[in-house]
Amino acid sequence: MATDPSEYDKAMPIVAAHLAKIERAVERTRTSYAGQPFTAVHQALAEALEDEGAQRVVPQVVEELARQISGAVTEPRGAAG
Repeated sequence: MATDPSEYDKAMPIVAAHLAKIERAVERTRTSYAGQPFTAVHQALAEALEDEGAQRVVPQVVEELARQISGAVTEPRGAAG
């Protein structure tokens, strides 16, 4: 199924804005909760995503981000894992 290139051009600013909201929520959570228990990080991340208006994120992605933030003290940023 072919997609009209103009549809892509229309969608990209919306996608970019949504990704920026997610990035802000993740950074805010990382700054305040790095190294804390997973449950606390997960809750804080969910709240930050909601505050940003980005609550439509795949649950497994939220869990993985929370896991990474929770382990941020022992795992240097950018480490393979």
